[in-house]
Amino acid sequence: MDITAPGQAPATDDQELAKVLESMNNSLTTAPAGPVAAPDEPADTTPADDGVMTNDELAVPAELPVPEPVAMPEPAPAPVVEPATPVALDSDLEAIKKDALTELRPLVDKLNLSPEDKFDTLLLIIRSTDDKSLVSQAHEAAKAIEDDSRRAEALLDVIKEIDYFAHPQA
Repeated sequence: MDITAPGQAPATDDQELAKVLESMNNSLTTAPAGPVAAPDEPADTTPADDGVMTNDELAVPAELPVPEPVAMPEPAPAPVVEPATPVALDSDLEAIKKDALTELRPLVDKLNLSPEDKFDTLLLIIRSTDDKSLVSQAHEAAKAIEDDSRRAEALLDVIKEIDYFAHPQA
């Protein structure tokens, strides 16, 4: 194979070969970045746009601009929702309820009710009137309930009523 640099005679000895290789190395290290032309092709002198940024393009400005603060709008206040107020019983209805409870109290023992219904009635009267004298009758009615689960619930209600009377609310 005959290695010839353009415009030179064929290299025949080692010294000449070393010179040719040195000139080729020098041309490679000083050549601009970009595609290298093949020996028989003319070199492309247009700048390469290979997507690689040069050091000058990578230079970071000494001070980055500080963005202006953005004023956030104040959120609209949540609408005020009034809590549902229970409808107050008409004073006439409240008076009727009070009279009915007063009339029912002495008749509870005369009612032909199951122990469970008797307990429920006594508990209703106790809670409506805060009459703690009926707790012992409610306890007796609770003990007479045959269903163990329902009897347990009734006894728990008796305990709750006793606790209520023992620790009056402020």
